[in-house]
Amino acid sequence: MSEPLTASVVSRLRAAGCVFAEDEARLILSTAGDDGDVSAMVERRAAGEPLEHVLGWAEFRGLRIAVEPGVFVPRRRTEFLVRRAAALAPPRPVVLDLCCGSGALGAALVSGLDEFALHAADIEPASVRCARRNIAPFGGLAYEGDLFEPLPDALRGRVDVLLCNVPYVPTGDVGLMPAEARDHEPLVALDGGPDGLDVLRRVTAEAPRWLAPGGHLLFETSERQVPDAVAAVDAGGLAAAVATSEEFYATVIVGTKSV
Repeated sequence: MSEPLTASVVSRLRAAGCVFAEDEARLILSTAGDDGDVSAMVERRAAGEPLEHVLGWAEFRGLRIAVEPGVFVPRRRTEFLVRRAAALAPPRPVVLDLCCGSGALGAALVSGLDEFALHAADIEPASVRCARRNIAPFGGLAYEGDLFEPLPDALRGRVDVLLCNVPYVPTGDVGLMPAEARDHEPLVALDGGPDGLDVLRRVTAEAPRWLAPGGHLLFETSERQVPDAVAAVDAGGLAAAVATSEEFYATVIVGTKSV
């Protein structure tokens, strides 16, 4: 693309309030097919759409993850959850990515493994479409439905690693989120109920039926929710451990089923 076009894109993005206008311009220009695409993408971004929706992809743990409008965008902090899962995964694990969104977590985890079986599920049709695209290269299967409901019975008691990026924003705080999230991502992927832990409690109550002996449930939460989240894990009969990362500014809880 020409220098005048690049300067024009940067100027338009900066005027729209994009803090990293130069970086975003570079990504748009490298993704767009022609000048018409550039113009359309810049206007969408200037109107407030998440950059990842505009581009059609998000970078996550070294992978280019397909995303589309209406799909939750994977956050860099969640890479810490995948890192913890990779450290716990046994040889040839059965992996389940629940509340999978784009399927980024499952794809990122198994991309570093030699042998595995990958499954994913989400209640949002658009998310399931994206997940199928992202996990197909790894032989993964994605199901549409509420939490564990759409999963095949054959998975019961066989899941070694259960990644679950549950919504954990309290209902009263959703309106305080950046407009990119609250206006463009599905509410079901953000709103965790009055204290943010409604969905988590449903997951921890049922997870032991799906985990293999010694299997692990991993999910992200906020620091202030840790005591109640740990209590939910304990109530489900799993042994809870808390891991934090200053690098990713993330808190992950691991629930382990007894052998």
